[in-house]
Amino acid sequence: MTTVVVAGALANKPGNGGEAWVRLSWLLGLRRLGFEVVFVEQLSTDACVDTSGARTPVAKSHNLAFFRAVVDRFGLSSTSSLIYDDGAQVFGMTTDELMVKAESAVALFNISGHLKYEPLMRRFARKIYVDLDPGFTQYWHASGMPLGLENHDEHLTVGGNVGTDVCLIPTRGMRWKAVRPPVVLDEWTPARDGDVSRFTTVGGWRGAFGPITWDGRTYGLKVHEFRKFWELPRRSPGTFEVALDIHPADAKDRAMLGGHGWWLVDPGRVAADPDSFRAYVQASGAEFSVAQGIYVETNSGWFSDRTAAYLAAGRPALVQDTGFSRTLPTGEGLLCFTTMEEAVAGAREILGAYDRHSQAARALAETFFDSDLVLGSLMGNLGGPS
Repeated sequence: MTTVVVAGALANKPGNGGEAWVRLSWLLGLRRLGFEVVFVEQLSTDACVDTSGARTPVAKSHNLAFFRAVVDRFGLSSTSSLIYDDGAQVFGMTTDELMVKAESAVALFNISGHLKYEPLMRRFARKIYVDLDPGFTQYWHASGMPLGLENHDEHLTVGGNVGTDVCLIPTRGMRWKAVRPPVVLDEWTPARDGDVSRFTTVGGWRGAFGPITWDGRTYGLKVHEFRKFWELPRRSPGTFEVALDIHPADAKDRAMLGGHGWWLVDPGRVAADPDSFRAYVQASGAEFSVAQGIYVETNSGWFSDRTAAYLAAGRPALVQDTGFSRTLPTGEGLLCFTTMEEAVAGAREILGAYDRHSQAARALAETFFDSDLVLGSLMGNLGGPS
């Protein structure tokens, strides 16, 4: 059987069901295609915390417990490995087993360049970097930050416009190939219940990274885009609920959201693992979300794996345009906006013809995000399973 290795952050993001699905979509999607799929992750001592966020030994950590729970839940425990403290300990597959798999693997898909463990990296014949954060990745690289991009043979990005003349993101001569977020459709069967008038989203208020400044221009974060749409619930039909991780230091923003009619829920309660995240999406009517400012301002074409999941679940999406409307059809199932007026009109359109938009959402997922198609196309050039 042909082996493919996927590397990414799972234990590093404990209690985050949506982030887990990003990695699971690659793992389960490749497995569906008939490949033997190995998952590998690195975890540092500094990252190990208990459920309260306090530092703790790895054996007692929320990180390890979350890793084990997810890989067990999806039948991946026998082909997964967590490398701790640069190889001091390994949980799951042993180091020797990993080395053997790496040498026989047709490719490594290194999501966000997570895997850096050199004894393992040098065993792969083909290393493919998967960029989930277009703009951040390329500006960091251009500034000299050691991301290891040059140690990979190919570079994929969910920024559909990166490398084209409509996008501001510098490539520094590196060829970035666009890839859409894959979704395993069988895992996202549309549910018949749910409040159709309820727009929701899950994520972080600020995101994982700070602002980027380049050539005198500072690119904003998600918080900066959300603030442009404070008034949306007051001006639109339906209800708007956000499961956002908001730091206590942003209490003023939390109060502003509540004061303008946004419903706030704890993502740690409604989306703490893959099953609860999926249930939350399926119980929603549609998605409403803005994007990181840098994705919008650079016209990156970034498209969210979360939005792809909403579409697959038959939930229409009303999301801020990052330039993805250049390569994806919009107006049916997937509606985009750049202004408040467009967002209001989009909400009215979805609720005024919900069944049509719901069916169109699933059809879009089947046409553009089906893991069989997205990953099958990637693997076509690498050799099929045997």
